[in-house]
Amino acid sequence: MIGTAKVNHIELEEKYGAHNYHPLPVVLAKGKGVFVWDTDGKRYFDFLSAYSAVNQGHCHPRIIDALTEQARTLTLTSRAFYNNALGEYEQYITTMFGYDKVMPVNSGAEAVETALKLCRKWGHKVKGIPDGQAKIIVCAENFHGRTIGIISFSSDPPSKDGFGPLLQGFVTVPYNDLTALQTAITDPTIAGFLVEPIQGEAGVHVPDDGYLAGAFKLCNENNVLFLGDEIQTGLARTGKMLCCDYESVRPDILILGKALSGGVLPVSAVLANDEIMLTIKPGEHGSTYGGNPLACRVAVAALDVLKEEKLAENAFYLGNIFREELSAINSPRISLVRGKGLLNAIVVTPKEGKEAWDLCLALRDNGLLAKPTHGDKIRFAPPLVITEEQLLECVDIIRKTIAAF
Repeated sequence: MIGTAKVNHIELEEKYGAHNYHPLPVVLAKGKGVFVWDTDGKRYFDFLSAYSAVNQGHCHPRIIDALTEQARTLTLTSRAFYNNALGEYEQYITTMFGYDKVMPVNSGAEAVETALKLCRKWGHKVKGIPDGQAKIIVCAENFHGRTIGIISFSSDPPSKDGFGPLLQGFVTVPYNDLTALQTAITDPTIAGFLVEPIQGEAGVHVPDDGYLAGAFKLCNENNVLFLGDEIQTGLARTGKMLCCDYESVRPDILILGKALSGGVLPVSAVLANDEIMLTIKPGEHGSTYGGNPLACRVAVAALDVLKEEKLAENAFYLGNIFREELSAINSPRISLVRGKGLLNAIVVTPKEGKEAWDLCLALRDNGLLAKPTHGDKIRFAPPLVITEEQLLECVDIIRKTIAAF
């Protein structure tokens, strides 16, 4: 009977839901820490972490307590009125990351759109670029979301084909190429440079050491804002609170999301100093749910968990072990292992019609959930609360699955 219910869940989504995702065929019903359970009660290690939204682990009790306590009191006022949670959250997060102001928003894509608007407004009001002429440099193979604005500078054909007309004002340069950036950034109408410290959706593409610092230096020399999209790489995922911290880069505009709520509800944020943030005046940008009391209490709890449980330190330590163990797997099916902290990926060599998707199906059968990206890559990103013993158990699952595959 339970097995039938699982099949029905998939059929219901296929019949009534938009076909904008291609999920792995497993129906999840419960999550706790590093584990999720399907409707048959089978337990799996979660090695996707909802694309790094559940860094603190599934249903972390401290975050759930903050959620339920606030949910019984006040959930939403809109920004038409003040509430007693927003200011405290704003003080907390700006102090933690060292910025004057925060713009609270909901989804990661909304945060990126907000950052783009801020950058353009700064370009016009502060840098003096004529209205309508400000341009932003982006990187090839980027992934910042799927709004019309964001897909306008995507390199991924399925993300943009058929959705035109697209927006203008973006200049694309190769990722991890300071020479190309140096050439493009001298244009006086360039307002900003938007970059992922590691390109996650592209298959965990880690740039060369010095790339971020070099890009930041070029931005400073040319009066261009550095926009750091740390939605996936930030909040302890790569072994530091922010991935930019590895090169002592402090983005002019910092974009956060995903794990900012510990996977409980959509919470994102854009941080900047007054010179940038105060270019937007009342009525020029907003969001009904942005800064709602429920999100504010949850975000504070989520950030507390990251700090107090030393999850960045855990990610740094276990990430090194994980890559060493994966690199030691002697298999022609694995052509590359790369990553930083607990954001990692392998590149799978297809053989006899078997590809990364098939390997993920085999991993699922063996109790570990992961998902391919860009066809031949599998991202491995467990919740940061994972222990060394659990990690080595997962390495063993991966090793045995590849050997049998």
